[in-house]
Amino acid sequence: MPYQMIQETPALARIELTPNQSLGPRGFVWFIGLTAAFLALPMIAVLGTAVLWGLLPFMGTALWGVWYALGRNNADRSRLREELTLTRETLHLIRHQPRAKAPLTWEANPYWVQMTLRDKGGPVEKYLTLAGGGREVELGAFLSPEERVQLHDDLSRALARLR
Repeated sequence: MPYQMIQETPALARIELTPNQSLGPRGFVWFIGLTAAFLALPMIAVLGTAVLWGLLPFMGTALWGVWYALGRNNADRSRLREELTLTRETLHLIRHQPRAKAPLTWEANPYWVQMTLRDKGGPVEKYLTLAGGGREVELGAFLSPEERVQLHDDLSRALARLR
C-alpha cells in the first residue's frame, strides 16, 4: 500500500503517503535491454555499410533519452511524499515535492476539517480534499482511485477517534 497508517498513541496518528514504485531495478534493466534490442533490430540491415555509422548516434541518443527519462522519473517519484499528522489540537500536512526548494505545509483544527471525496469534478477520479483553516488542499493525488477511497475511510475513522 502506498500509504502507511502509523498509530503512535490514541491521541496521535501519522499517515505517510508515497507514489507507487512500479518499475524496480530489475524491471529497469529488462526495459533498457529490450529497448536496445528493438532499436538494434533495424540496424542489422545496414551492417557493414557506412549507413550504420550514420544511424548509430541516433540509436545511442534515443537509448540515452529513454534511460535518462526513466531515471529522472524514478528520482522524482522517490522524493514525492506527503506526511499527515493528526492530534486532538491540530491536523498538519506536509507535501515534499521533487524539485521544490521547500515543502508545502497546511495546518488546521481537526474538529473543523471537512474531508471531501469527489467522484467527478476533480483533476483525478475520486479526488480527495481536506478543507479547513481557510484553505482546501488535495491529498494523495498520486494514489489510485481505490487507494484514495481506502485512505478516505481510514482518515475518517482516525478523525472520528480524535474528535
